[in-house]
Formats: sequence, C-alpha cells, structure tokens
Amino acid sequence: GNPTAGPFYVPNGGSVAANSGEWGLEGGLQLNYALLNFARTPTVRAARASLEQQRNTYANQLRSLQLQVSEAYYQLQQNDQLVRVYDANLRNDLLILQDTLDLKQAGLVPRLNVLRRRAILASDEETLIQSLADRAVARRQLAVLLNLPASVIPSPSDPIVVQPRWPLDLESSLLAAYRGNPELEAILATRTALSQQSQATAAGLLPKLSLFASAGGNSSQTSLGNFALAGGGCCGSTALPLSSTSGGDWSAGLTFTWLLFDAGNTAGQARALAKREAAAAQQYAATRNDIRLRIEQAFFNHEASLAKLSSARRGVAAALEAFRDARLRYLTGLDSELNLSNTQERLINSLVQRLNATVNVNITYAKLLKELLPMPRDSNAPIQPQLQLTQPQLSSSAPGQP
Repeated sequence: GNPTAGPFYVPNGGSVAANSGEWGLEGGLQLNYALLNFARTPTVRAARASLEQQRNTYANQLRSLQLQVSEAYYQLQQNDQLVRVYDANLRNDLLILQDTLDLKQAGLVPRLNVLRRRAILASDEETLIQSLADRAVARRQLAVLLNLPASVIPSPSDPIVVQPRWPLDLESSLLAAYRGNPELEAILATRTALSQQSQATAAGLLPKLSLFASAGGNSSQTSLGNFALAGGGCCGSTALPLSSTSGGDWSAGLTFTWLLFDAGNTAGQARALAKREAAAAQQYAATRNDIRLRIEQAFFNHEASLAKLSSARRGVAAALEAFRDARLRYLTGLDSELNLSNTQERLINSLVQRLNATVNVNITYAKLLKELLPMPRDSNAPIQPQLQLTQPQLSSSAPGQP
C-alpha cells in the first residue's frame, strides 16, 4: 500500500508544475453544381441582352453628343459673324452721322436728320451689345460641351463653309437610318432582356436538381514540458512526447428543391416583366416614328435652307449695289438721309438672312448625319465618325441630286 518512488513522484506536501501548449489547423472545400436549373439559360441570355442594350445606348449618346457639338460650333460661328456685321454697321452709322452733322452745320439738312441718325446709332449699338453677349454665351456653351477649362475660350478660326446638298433622297435616308440604328437596337435589346428575365422568374416555380461535394481535414498537436518540482520528489528520465491528432471527412450527394407555393409572388413578377416587354414593343414603334419625323424635318428644312440661301445671296448682291448707289447719291446731295437709312437696314437684313440660311444648311445637314453616323458600341474603341455611302444608296437618290 506504500507508494513507490518513480519518475515524477511527488510526495505529500510537494508539488509539480509544467507548461503545456496546443495548436490546430482545420480546412474544407465544398463544390456545388446545378444539374437541372431551368432559370440558368434565360438568366445568361438576359445578362447578354442587357450588355447589348448598354452598348447601343452608349453609341446613341455619342451620336447625340456629336450633334450637340456641331450645333454649338455652328451657333458660335453664326454669333461671331453677327458681331462682325453689326460692328461694321455701327461704324458705318458713325460715318453717316458725322456726314449728317457736317451737312447740318452747313445748313443743308434739318435737325431732324441728325436726331434720326442718333436714334439709329443707339439702336444699332444695342444690337451689337446683345450680339457680343450672345457670342460669349455661345463660347461658354461650346467650352462646356468640350469640357474645356475656364481659362480656355474657344473661337471659330475658320470661316463658315456651306455643307453640300444631302446626297440621299428621303426614302433612302429613312432606310439607312433604320438599318442598325443604336437607338432602336437598344430598345430591342431591352425587350429581349425583359423576355428572358420573365422566363427566368417563371422558372423559379420549376424543380431544381443540384450536385454537391465537400471534403475537409483537421490536425492538432499538444506539447507538455518545463517541469518544476517542489517539496521533495524526484524526477526520472521519462519525457512526455508531443500528442498530435489528425482527421478528415468528405461527403457528396444530390439536392432536389421545388417551390410548391409562394402565394403567387413569382407568377406576379413574371407577369409584370411581360407587361414591361409589351411596353418596350410600343416604345420601339414610337421611337421609330420619332426617327422618321426627325429625318423628315431635317430633310425638308435642309432643302428649304438651300433654296433660302440661294435667294439670300441674290438679295445681298442687290442690297449691296443699292446701298452703294444710295450712299453715292446721298454724298452728292441727290438723295435723302432717310432713303440711305432704309437701304442700309435692308442690306444688314440681307446679310443676316444669308448668314442664318448658311448656318441652317449646316445644322440640318448635321441633324441628318446624326441619324446615320456610325458610332462604336465599345467604349474602348476609338471614335472615328465617318459616314460611307455605298453605290446602291447613292443611285437610289432622287434625280438631280449628287
């Protein structure tokens, strides 16, 4: 019954102390694969259609931006030319006013002529001031579109060049605009995405079969050491080894799920998507009509602007000759100042009409070009807006058109 002294024997009243440590590692992997999922294919198709819709929207926005920049630049050209016209008109008013003052001092004209010339001078000065403000606003509008810094002030360095006659007739322009139009293609892609989303939502009521597999493992180790005895006892040569454990597990199987009842929530979502698809079809028809209306308006206004430009050129030539004759007759005392003022006003109006007709030709041309101009669908692709018309398209234009 007596205890035997051996390794790590601790008598009564003694003590022994030791340090212990433990660490462990555990990991696992699980794989899932849907063997049967009726919503997978329409979901993928819906995602592709949404991507196509975004690409076409990007191309259509580039078209709109191209038109906005063109209109802003033509507007700046127009305002810049108006400043020059009204400035020349004001300088001519000063010359005529000085001549009228000289004639008044010589007693050849009444005081009424001087007062009338000063009123005309004040009115033309107001017109010039407003044209300067309009040019400043047009510069800022173009700078905002081009995202220029505030310190940069754009200015049209080249003169106004009239765009040629639109090379296609109205029917060919409409057919070319409908073909590959990104605005229409975006609506078609939206309609396709909604149709596929409706099918994917409805597939939520169908059964699903999935395969799963998982595997894992763990390992741990425990150590005991640094023994210290007190109050007697003895220590043998025995040492406690490390204690380690490890293990692993795996599993595989099939999962079958079927939504039997959801109070009509899934069916309601599918019907809502179907309604949105029908609305997209209506939007396609409305957008197609809008495109037709825009092309028709731009086409007819382009033809009218060309005709008005031809008439305005003849009007400027006649008004310029009339002003020269009236000024010569006024300086020689054969004509009155009132007739000279009226002739000068008609000349200024003719110059403004020619300028407006020229800018309208360019703007209507840009509007027609916007509906046919090809743009990249990829945001990383370079933008090189060039319209190339094939020979069949050119030959289908109306006779007499280039």
